[in-house]
Amino acid sequence: MPKVSTSDFRNGLTLRLDSDIFTIIEFLHVKPGKGGAFVRTKLKGVTTGKVLDKNFRAGENVEAVRVERRPYQYLYNEGEIYHFMHQETYEQITIGENRINRKDFMKESEEVTVVVDADQEEILFVDPPDQVTLEVTSTEPGVRGDTAQGGTKPAELESGASIQVPLFINEGDQVKVDTRSSKYLERVKS
Repeated sequence: MPKVSTSDFRNGLTLRLDSDIFTIIEFLHVKPGKGGAFVRTKLKGVTTGKVLDKNFRAGENVEAVRVERRPYQYLYNEGEIYHFMHQETYEQITIGENRINRKDFMKESEEVTVVVDADQEEILFVDPPDQVTLEVTSTEPGVRGDTAQGGTKPAELESGASIQVPLFINEGDQVKVDTRSSKYLERVKS
């Protein structure tokens, strides 16, 4: 297994610590006035989803996990089992619900990224695209003059996710959403 130094840390790097796999969410090199330098990290467990704060000494070596990101098409789900098809080989796979990130923003026939441990060919997790376009299926009508500054209201999307949208958004509108923050980005013209 390849080792990486703390100086090579970057967001998204996947590490193996205590026989579990973590992804770096945030990191910061800290050089205190007294004592040795260290790297403060926030790690997310790939299998558990738990977020962990961990410090590493500067220059410490850690085992890296070589991952591959493969394009798959989301087909459908049966309860907690989700079905995907590889975009080039047409091979179909099933993945448990606990390995899927932000599943509320996935709709059928959409392309997703399946992250695989390249050395052991084990599926780690599934990520939807960072931005998706979805239809608003239900929302309250916005009343002009409700607010002085742009107000928001809750809206249900075709994928089942609920987000806050501006008052001018109506049922049937297409909206672009950032799946990482669950925030409305813009209305999409048909």
